[in-house]
Amino acid sequence: MTVLILTSEEDVTADMVVLRLGEAGVPVVRLDPADLTNGVALSGEFVHGACRGHLSVGGRLVGINGLRSVWVRRPGSPAARAAQPSAWLTEESSQALYGMLRSSDARWMNHPDAAHRARHKPWQLRLAQSCGLPVPATLITTFPQAARAFAERFPDLVVKPVSGAHPQEPPRAVPTSRVAPDADFTAVAFGPTLLQRRIAKRADIRLTAVGGTLLAARKPTDPDAGPDDVDVRFAPSVSPWLPADVPPRVAEGVLRYLRDAGLAYGAFDFAEDADGIWWFLECNQSGQFGFVEMDTGQPIAATIAAWLAEETDPGRSRAEGDRSAAS
Repeated sequence: MTVLILTSEEDVTADMVVLRLGEAGVPVVRLDPADLTNGVALSGEFVHGACRGHLSVGGRLVGINGLRSVWVRRPGSPAARAAQPSAWLTEESSQALYGMLRSSDARWMNHPDAAHRARHKPWQLRLAQSCGLPVPATLITTFPQAARAFAERFPDLVVKPVSGAHPQEPPRAVPTSRVAPDADFTAVAFGPTLLQRRIAKRADIRLTAVGGTLLAARKPTDPDAGPDDVDVRFAPSVSPWLPADVPPRVAEGVLRYLRDAGLAYGAFDFAEDADGIWWFLECNQSGQFGFVEMDTGQPIAATIAAWLAEETDPGRSRAEGDRSAAS
């Protein structure tokens, strides 16, 4: 049984897991859907009640029914590197590839339907609330007057993108920024704006969840950090990430979040305040973990590899995907 990894060639994070799978003697096929019709081929046959499908990657043939798991890491758009790419070819290739993979009994990390839904920030915030995770007061709006009223109620705010990275090539991270006290919210009318109460944090938390395994890391805020240094990705820091224990109530909320979202993997970001409360910021269903493993030594890649290599009951993954899509 083979593990299929859908990601780009330059994904160093995926390399870490491929290494662990190789050490365990688990067959792995790595495929970027962007290479469909240009180095990657597929075929599916549905005859007399039987379903057979195959993928060809670099001359290697793998049967769809021979997959034990599929890791949807960071795949490119199907057929993006075809000889004559087009939106139509991308849609055709996406329907063919993911439709065939959905017909297998493989386990998913994460199922495409669950992963698509999990990207939506407003949905994340509501789910986190329902799972008992503290969420900072947040407003997403295109009404300038609503933004002004929110700023009056919560004078110390940050602004961040609703969707994440800016869609350029390569993608550009958009930092979370502090809102000036005299901010003019007129421009809010031109696009959805996410405003959130700033948490005066003493540490950033990255919690990597793999199935039922929770691996948390803590990065203390530097004593010299200013109130405008709100985004750990861009703020200057000499403090490494350190392993951290997960408070029981947070663990309970995170596991419920994963279950309700239909996710097998999630990279959760929290802000820890002076009282030790972990405030939920977001969950990236395909978030990076290499930088945490390098600092902490936590076996995140090995844990993912073990999950992908685990045998499953026939039909189980398909049923889980159907429940996720219906919920």
